[in-house]
Amino acid sequence: MQSNRSFPALVQFVESHAFTRFIVGVILAAAALVGLSTSKPLMAQHGGLIDLLDTVVLWIFAAEAALKILSHAPRPLEYFKDPWNVFDFTIVAVCFMPFGAGYVAVLRLARVLRVLRLLSVVPRLQLLVGALLKSIPSMFYVTVLLSILFYIYGVLGVMLFGDNDPKHYGTLGDSLLSLFRVVTLEDWTDVMYTNMYGSDQYGYGADFAKFPDIEPKAAPLASVAFHVSFVLFGTMIMLNLFIGVIMTGMQEAQEETEQLNREQGKGPSPLGDYSAMIAEMKELEGHVEALRNKVKSLRVRGEKGG
Repeated sequence: MQSNRSFPALVQFVESHAFTRFIVGVILAAAALVGLSTSKPLMAQHGGLIDLLDTVVLWIFAAEAALKILSHAPRPLEYFKDPWNVFDFTIVAVCFMPFGAGYVAVLRLARVLRVLRLLSVVPRLQLLVGALLKSIPSMFYVTVLLSILFYIYGVLGVMLFGDNDPKHYGTLGDSLLSLFRVVTLEDWTDVMYTNMYGSDQYGYGADFAKFPDIEPKAAPLASVAFHVSFVLFGTMIMLNLFIGVIMTGMQEAQEETEQLNREQGKGPSPLGDYSAMIAEMKELEGHVEALRNKVKSLRVRGEKGG
């Protein structure tokens, strides 16, 4: 709560939309500088200016972290209770480390990671990351199920099409890699047609002579049934399970975010305000009805008394 902090004006400043937009702009500038640094001709001409701007960006990030830590006074260590703040602070700290000549790649990686700070600044991106993290346990079991499906079809692919199509199904490894190509729908029909019409008729061309042990054999029914069923199971069902799991995780993350905002005093959700208003209106209606009944009873008594 802001009321428990020593510098409420500073809290209001670092949590303002203007400050957030400024930091987002600096992060985008850092991303642009990282992209410009990949151009050797540009670095040869303007390398000094790009390095200077990169240093300015780094000090802005350091100043942001210092202001946010100071805004938590008299308990500055509460800044590190937020995982996103730890993430930001770690990236800035790594960039300030004195790397030697042998660690230039690490420094470049740290500069690239600064682009990831967008995840900690934009709330919607935080929600997406939280949803992905929440989905990991469920995604693990979906991955296990998909791995079993890949293994079964991989072994069948070697048994059915290994002799005719050794390029795609010669070994179990080649078979699994080809199935990954099929499940991503990357020219998967070429793999199917190669085994439908035979490798001597489709798919190999000049490469046919490179496989001396190849035994061309057309298997139209087996190829269609094998590849179409794998596309249906692998793409239409399994991958949609991943989407469903992520959507569920996103809904849970959004509910937790709203609950956390209410607990931190950032205001209830619009739905909560609406529900409270309805309850108050119903309570007022009850009072009005009670007054109306009381007026009626008094009127009846007055008529009787008259």
